[in-house]
Amino acid sequence: MASEQTLSEVLNRLEKAVASLEDAVDRQLEVRENYRDAEEEVQRMNSDRSRLAGELDASEARAERLEDVNKEVSRRLVTAMETIRAVLDR
Repeated sequence: MASEQTLSEVLNRLEKAVASLEDAVDRQLEVRENYRDAEEEVQRMNSDRSRLAGELDASEARAERLEDVNKEVSRRLVTAMETIRAVLDR
């Protein structure tokens, strides 16, 4: 009877150890899944960042061209106004 009880206790401990091991494996698999999801999100964010950086560069270049055109138009308007004043003053 003592050996049956001991065997029963050993089997109980073994069952608990196996259950604990299964839980640890499940947690590890979940951690790896979360890590993989996080890595994918980082890759998506880097891709978005690169795309947005390109769009920003293009927008800044366009803004600079518009500023240059605006200065040229302003210069021409000043020249035209001075010419009109000169003609009116004659």
